[in-house]
Amino acid sequence: HMIKAIRISVQRDKGADGDVSQFSTLATGLAATIGTGNIIGVATAVTMGGPGAVFWCWFTGILGIATKYSEGLLAVKYRVRLKDGQMRGGPMYAIERGMRCKWLAVAFAVFTFIASFGIGCVTQSNAISVAMSEYGFDPIVVGGLLALMLALVVIFGVKGIAKVCETLVPFMALFYIIG
Repeated sequence: HMIKAIRISVQRDKGADGDVSQFSTLATGLAATIGTGNIIGVATAVTMGGPGAVFWCWFTGILGIATKYSEGLLAVKYRVRLKDGQMRGGPMYAIERGMRCKWLAVAFAVFTFIASFGIGCVTQSNAISVAMSEYGFDPIVVGGLLALMLALVVIFGVKGIAKVCETLVPFMALFYIIG
């Protein structure tokens, strides 16, 4: 049953709505979950708080699993199909359609947009630049290359992001587990 479930979740469902496969959607959702914050965050917690901090990391991880599941469920339930056939969804749609509170959805979207400039990838970009500078690479050049790669992914829209995520996330997960 497990093999069948994995096969079904990786293959594209021909009759399903959406622009990308189930696996691409999973990989895109996990891309923000598996990463620098998990590794650096736990290391910092253990360094600052000692071994007991691991318990609280596990505890918040369990809450995070529930939150992630709820987020995915609501995103699918309240998504909309545009006139051109593309799907749109996310927290703004869940707030607007589920809570029937358009002003809060607009506020969430505006604050998310503002936060994306400072929170989104600053930690990750800095960690990459610092690590690469130890090998003699100029942090400005590394930052420029990261910005160029990001631009190339974003230009292709949702399908481009999903394609990159479905390629990279399995390796991220593997390295995360090994680490």
